[in-house]
Amino acid sequence: MRKLLTVALIASASPALAATGPFFSLHNTDFIVLLAFLLFIAVLIYFKVPSMLAGMLDKRAEGIRSELDEARAIREEAQTLLASYERKQQEVKDQSQRIVDHAKEEARVAGDAAKKDIEASIARRLAGAEDQIASARAAAVREVRDRAVTVAVAAAREVIAKQMTEEDANRLIDESITTVEAKLH
Repeated sequence: MRKLLTVALIASASPALAATGPFFSLHNTDFIVLLAFLLFIAVLIYFKVPSMLAGMLDKRAEGIRSELDEARAIREEAQTLLASYERKQQEVKDQSQRIVDHAKEEARVAGDAAKKDIEASIARRLAGAEDQIASARAAAVREVRDRAVTVAVAAAREVIAKQMTEEDANRLIDESITTVEAKLH
């Protein structure tokens, strides 16, 4: 109601007072416009349009408020997820670094073991080669001795054959038989 009086006062202070003739006449267009405006305002108030507008604005404000709350909640959830992912990323990074360090250590240990195995293998091969050389040397010495014995026996045979008589040969045969009999029994 107050609003209606305020509007009426504002309308009465308008240039409509400067019009000629009586103001409160149906022939005065300013008065008709004022009546139509007041009737329009009354209809709006009767149908409670201002309260509906206020309710709509309140609903809109409540909707905006709920959207802001939801956005705040989503933002907090996103920050929580981001922190979780950053923590997981750091854990994965640390774990990958540990895996790399462990792999490097294993590679170093494997390299050291391989080096030791190679050194042992080389030592075994050298020992085998030295054994083969020693065996070949012994075989060569034995072959030289055997050949020397063969040559010496052949030379001795020739010398003995030239110097031995039949009687000496028989005596040697008898001595050999006696020696063999004594050793066999």
